[in-house]
Amino acid sequence: MIVLNNLTLQRGTKVLLDAASVTINPGEKVALVGRNGAGKSGLFGLLNGSLHEDAGDFAMPAHWRMAQVAQNMPETTESATAFVLGGDTRLAQAQAELQAAEASGDGMAMAHAHTALADAGAHDATARAQALILGLGFQVSELENPVNSFSGGWRMRLQLARALMCPSDLLLLDEPTNHLDLDALVWLESWLKRYAGTLLVISHDREFLDAITQVTIHIEHAKLTRYGGNYSTFEELRAQQITLQQAAFARQQDKIAHLQKFIDRFKAKATKAKQAQSRVKALERMERIAPILTSADFAFEFIEPPQLPNPMLSVRDASFGYRASDSANNNVDNTASTSQPEQGSAAAATLGDFSTSAALHAHQLSTGQALPPIAEGDTVILQHVSRSVLAGQRIGILGANGQGKSTFIKTVAGTQPLLAGHITQGKGLRIGYFAQQELDVLRPDEHPLQHMIRLAKQHPDIAAHAGREQDLRNFLGSFQFSGDMVMQSVGSMSGGEKARLVLAMIVWQRPNLLLLDEPTNHLDLTTREALAMALNSFEGTVMLVSHDRALLRTVCDEFWLVGSGAVAPFEGDLDDYQRYLLDMAKKKRESLSSASAGSSAGNTPANISEQPDKQTSTAPSASQPALSGAELRKQQAAQRQLLQNQRRPLQKQIAQLEAEMAQLEAEKTQLETSLCQPLPPPELAAAGKQLKTVTQALEQAETRWLEVSAELEAIG
Repeated sequence: MIVLNNLTLQRGTKVLLDAASVTINPGEKVALVGRNGAGKSGLFGLLNGSLHEDAGDFAMPAHWRMAQVAQNMPETTESATAFVLGGDTRLAQAQAELQAAEASGDGMAMAHAHTALADAGAHDATARAQALILGLGFQVSELENPVNSFSGGWRMRLQLARALMCPSDLLLLDEPTNHLDLDALVWLESWLKRYAGTLLVISHDREFLDAITQVTIHIEHAKLTRYGGNYSTFEELRAQQITLQQAAFARQQDKIAHLQKFIDRFKAKATKAKQAQSRVKALERMERIAPILTSADFAFEFIEPPQLPNPMLSVRDASFGYRASDSANNNVDNTASTSQPEQGSAAAATLGDFSTSAALHAHQLSTGQALPPIAEGDTVILQHVSRSVLAGQRIGILGANGQGKSTFIKTVAGTQPLLAGHITQGKGLRIGYFAQQELDVLRPDEHPLQHMIRLAKQHPDIAAHAGREQDLRNFLGSFQFSGDMVMQSVGSMSGGEKARLVLAMIVWQRPNLLLLDEPTNHLDLTTREALAMALNSFEGTVMLVSHDRALLRTVCDEFWLVGSGAVAPFEGDLDDYQRYLLDMAKKKRESLSSASAGSSAGNTPANISEQPDKQTSTAPSASQPALSGAELRKQQAAQRQLLQNQRRPLQKQIAQLEAEMAQLEAEKTQLETSLCQPLPPPELAAAGKQLKTVTQALEQAETRWLEVSAELEAIG
């Protein structure tokens, strides 16, 4: 059991928890919610020992084993399997004990070590590690690839698998879905539902929290409030609590006013002095109910850009990737959060004048020089890309992790060199780039005002009318950086506060092309909604990489698919893309089925790719007699009939669900239309309740449709 009693937790000058109390029981799956900066990560720091309470009591069982996802990007040549296997601390300890016993020649110690290895599950540890890796979206062929051969998103998946591999009584997950696609997210939900220990998770994904949590702890005003149920239940209970408390406060204020009126009227009269005095004492003894002070919703808007070139930029026969020699490219200071070639660069500049290939590329763009040819050792991810970006477009970039989405965005932003081809920028183009890793554009030892002052020096044209220190302070205040927060070091801020600062820096520069790479990773729900509203009113062009389906649906009206070394238009919407993911999942299941068949025949994952295709399975083996043509046809017909019998009930369910969804969709549309009309309050309330019921039923039907479709596709 975890117990916090009147606990105070402070980080720097900011009080995260003030006399807060809560109890978490063993085996509970708890959602930790609250606005960015409320103290969610601080509470995690208290639990893992990196922070200590300033006052009050904190207790947690000493024997509990804890696991959490490391936030650093792993840099190692270990294979993916070995890296994840290293997360099993119990197994690693047993292996170390065995090595020590063997070195000392202690037979009894060796026996104990072998027993410890058996208890740690050494016999199936590799299989368990590989199951985690495959569940998070990796291919069988990638199990033995070195960790540093994967992109950043895939490495963080390996960090997650390593944390899940660790035997634990307490599992801490801070935004575990940030680097996951839909398939991996569904698998993680299933795994966490089976987890037997105590789980604390921070996430701004409503559906994810609803699926796995039974308790919600809300951090607000430096207090902890425990609610039974998932996130949706928490919202309902909190709304009811706010309503009841506000009503109780109003009643108490009426009572206070009544008593005070009697006191004021009769306090000077001798005949009523005793009654007046008793009412004075009643007021003094009364326990006052505090009013509900809800935080104001956060909102911002992008400043209208001074000009909108059309086209914004043009990509012609371009190749995207990494130069083998550009080792310093990842350490470039990109504090400006925009990337444009400097105009008027000296044409006589030499290669030695540029510290990185990104800087050289910027110079070459501005002077029209040819790019160096692709050399041996350069990594080409995308090639022969030819696309144009027009004014006013809203483009969503789709594709699995590791396919090159971030590489494409970085190169267009100018923070990474183009390998081949041309990128032609429109006159007056001003790019606002939100990097997936906020620290790429922030300095941890500086405060927000220092970032803005440096930004103003880099953009004197904007600073001429909005660059005074007071102007910058006022601007930061509009992004909820006020008071002491203006002077707080960025390194001590939460992930959401850092992301909000990056957004502020981008907005101040008045961009006309926004390149957003996972901008919602650390944003709370309120800020996500504010971002969506701001993007919808933005006059320029948006290119968005995100796994937040709600944001993509709200903002984007067309999609590009990055994959298989190309960038191509995706003909369809997000529902079509979801079906595309299901098709990919089907292929993966088929490959795993082939792996299982190969394993039963004595094959290993390493030679699965060498197995014959499914259509050759009907060929006679050496141990079986050959079938005649008629017998073979009869057998094949029986197999087809069996498959048809399996498909028929699923097809019937899909047809029923589609009809149900069509009916619910029509009913939902009708209710939404009626709510737009002036209605009496009772009818309006009834229509609202009915709309909520219909929406929930529609979501349940859609979920069931996806499940049945997956079952049907698995049959083939």
